[in-house]
Amino acid sequence: MMALALPIATAAFALALLLAMWRLLRGPSLPDRVLALDTLYIDSLALLVLAGLHYETPLYFEVALVISMLGFVGTVVLSKYLSRGDIAE
Repeated sequence: MMALALPIATAAFALALLLAMWRLLRGPSLPDRVLALDTLYIDSLALLVLAGLHYETPLYFEVALVISMLGFVGTVVLSKYLSRGDIAE
């Protein structure tokens, strides 16, 4: 079952990654682009977790954890910039 599910899930997340990249490049407004960037890092996390399952190594899970923390901070900073126009108070 896992041999069938992993390639299908990888293809689905790779397609989602490409569609989010398209939205990032062609987004009509800045909030759309921020949301696309957030989606890009979530899709990247999913692909890293799937690679960790495929190669059966915990290294990919640790990298995904670090990227998730950096992505959360980046999303907070970008949303603060969009709402106030300045990052630092």
